[in-house]
Amino acid sequence: MAKQMQKTSMFIEQSPGDYENGDIQKKLDDDGRPKRTGTWVTASAHIITAVIGSGVLSLAWAIAQLGWVAGPAVLMAFSFITYFTSTLLADCYRAPDPVHGKRNYTYMDVVRAYLGGRKVQLCGLAQYANLVGITIGYTITASISMVAVKRSNCFHKHGHHVKCQTSNYPFMVIFACIQLVLSQIPNFDKLSWLSIVAAIMSFAYSSIGLGLSIAKVAGVDVSGSEKVWRTFQAIGDIAFAYAYSTVLIEIQDTIKSSPPENKSMKRASSIGVSTTTLFYVLCGLIGYAAFGNDAPGNFLTGFGFYEPFWLIDFANICIAIHLIGAYQVFAQPLFGFVEGWCSRNWPNSKFITSEHAVDVPFYGIYYLNFFRLVWRTAYVIITAVVAMIFPFFNDFLGLIGAGSFWPLTVYFPIEMHIAQSKTPKYSFRWIWLKILSWVCLVVSLIAAAGSVQGLIQSLKTYKPFQTQE
Repeated sequence: MAKQMQKTSMFIEQSPGDYENGDIQKKLDDDGRPKRTGTWVTASAHIITAVIGSGVLSLAWAIAQLGWVAGPAVLMAFSFITYFTSTLLADCYRAPDPVHGKRNYTYMDVVRAYLGGRKVQLCGLAQYANLVGITIGYTITASISMVAVKRSNCFHKHGHHVKCQTSNYPFMVIFACIQLVLSQIPNFDKLSWLSIVAAIMSFAYSSIGLGLSIAKVAGVDVSGSEKVWRTFQAIGDIAFAYAYSTVLIEIQDTIKSSPPENKSMKRASSIGVSTTTLFYVLCGLIGYAAFGNDAPGNFLTGFGFYEPFWLIDFANICIAIHLIGAYQVFAQPLFGFVEGWCSRNWPNSKFITSEHAVDVPFYGIYYLNFFRLVWRTAYVIITAVVAMIFPFFNDFLGLIGAGSFWPLTVYFPIEMHIAQSKTPKYSFRWIWLKILSWVCLVVSLIAAAGSVQGLIQSLKTYKPFQTQE
């Protein structure tokens, strides 16, 4: 039996003795995979790492476009919708029963179990295109934060009137080099420590930005109308600020089965969404109060603040560290999908399936897979190159949010819930769920339109080898 078990990135070969004495059964879950060790704590860390990302720094700008009333209202609406649909999605991890049913390891597997047909391919296209977009966006944002450290020191030394222009490209290369190493982490289950570090960093820079905004509040005039396109773009920014449904199933697949995974995931979602909403409202509103209609797209790198320069440097370093972890949270499901697909299609290829034990100092035995090494390295390089071509922070951010919010956060969770619960057609619950889905589709479309228009404007004014804010 042990000899027949193929060694992949998910499984490690066991000795025959383990099977004979029954020890191996204690190390496996009900699906034959290594026993999951995640809890609501690690799941919360993954969610916070995914959610409190670069989006929090653009919320002051987004609130400036929407105003004091509409801004917080949109924030709270996206918060409620994201939490509600995440609970529906958590119940779909197992099928058909949410507690005792068969496990589904990816978002596509869940859609296949409940909906089937072409919706599976549509889900895969939306999810993995979104994951690619997010990793590109994080490469851009991390480089902007690294550049901001250098510019902050320049402003402190030479004065605020100096341009202190620096290219983002070398810092994108630095970020990519770090990801080349971290991308060799075998799978999502081994990522908990990095997510915890990243979550701590996100709290740190959000708190610093909040504190600096409070110190700056001085009754800035915020009257005046804003352009419709920028309002649409702001809605996209806020939609992106809550995007984690893309990786929810993959996060849930790391949680141990007692208590039931859906119960732990709902608790993690509640903690993650409520915590991030608090930070979002505070950072967005107080940032708006501090800057008014002149709020920068990113108020730590857009130089809404110059002093104390050392604190701003520290905050931007925290952003970069957080995005290093966040990149992996969104990249690992894509890595797993491609590697699983290749293993199923070429099961006899030693290049794809074989792993080689390497004794790494201070780490122990690491199982090296040559396909994983080549494919993940190529992916990181490609995302870095694309990031160099499109370094437009706010517009790119809004487009990603608008493109993923409706299908992944709203449409599929609602449709699967209707299928799972066998909700009668045209019943009250069926009608209001459908209305919610269609309203969110309209929101996604207008946000996408605003972001596309913003990208076009950015392309017209873009000058290479200058920092982008």
